[in-house]
Amino acid sequence: MLLPLYLLTATFAQVYANWQPFKALLYSSWITCDHDKSLNRDVSEVDVYFYDFQNNFNLTYPASSFVEGITKYYNLDVTRKLIFFVPGYKSHISKNTEELVRQTFKDVPNTYLIIIDHSLYTSARGGKIKSYERSVSYAYYIGRAIGNVLAKLRNSGYPSKNIHCIGHSLGSQMLGYAGGIYTELTKEKIWRITGLDPAGPCFSNSLIEDQIRSGVAEYVEVYHCNAGGLGTTAVLADTDFFFNKKGKKQPPCHEGLIPGKGESDAAKCSHKACVRYYMMSVHEPNWYLAWACDNYDEFSGGQCARNQVTMAGYHNPGNATGVYYVSTETYGIE
Repeated sequence: MLLPLYLLTATFAQVYANWQPFKALLYSSWITCDHDKSLNRDVSEVDVYFYDFQNNFNLTYPASSFVEGITKYYNLDVTRKLIFFVPGYKSHISKNTEELVRQTFKDVPNTYLIIIDHSLYTSARGGKIKSYERSVSYAYYIGRAIGNVLAKLRNSGYPSKNIHCIGHSLGSQMLGYAGGIYTELTKEKIWRITGLDPAGPCFSNSLIEDQIRSGVAEYVEVYHCNAGGLGTTAVLADTDFFFNKKGKKQPPCHEGLIPGKGESDAAKCSHKACVRYYMMSVHEPNWYLAWACDNYDEFSGGQCARNQVTMAGYHNPGNATGVYYVSTETYGIE
């Protein structure tokens, strides 16, 4: 039996609504963005995973007792670089992003790696909109806990100049808070904070103090891969790098044939690409050349070829400021 046209139309509209991309929902009036810093939320179950690959040693402590635990049982070499990675919404220590970070830094000499697991507070429990709202409301408190961990490390002798914090998505925004707390407690600044496609929904249009920004570390760099989607459109760092097509869409991330769902998958793909690109650069000192440019159209049209050039990625010297554009096509990356 054929359904009447109006029923077919209504059914399709309902199905399509369920396929609407997550980013559209998160930028809609349906979501409540809570940046309240007066609630004193409990984040005692944020865990800190420490890795010394050189000595095949790792341990885990809650953030509140990590520094006391590690300094009691382990002799930290404070001359090593400390890479401190904070993942984003729906992350977990056993997921692919965290494994990629571990595999990337396991062979980097004279380096410690720390990965934060805040999944108890930032999981997808309760549905996409509600769980993201909850995660945003915890971002400041998790950032504060991270800042306290870093400050305790500094007070235990770990120099600020050896600390490099890297965050993805919501984790990048947490590091904006963490950097401020660190300075408040130590009167110093973390050497570098790197934001990989910082979360856009609830942040792009928020107050500047709720975003990763210049000043929360000695040098702050941000990489844009899904700007205006799951990533922020805000340009607030010392240097903002926009990858490929306007920093919005990455080459391998296709929308597919299904309306809404394909767009959502493409946004997630581009959002995660920033982590992949950055981690690839760790072992490639000559990746990626970036050109200062006012906008993507001028960059893609070759009008910025004579502008200032710097290196994006892990080996960015940090001596250039402003907006830069990068194409990964030169490096055979899709």
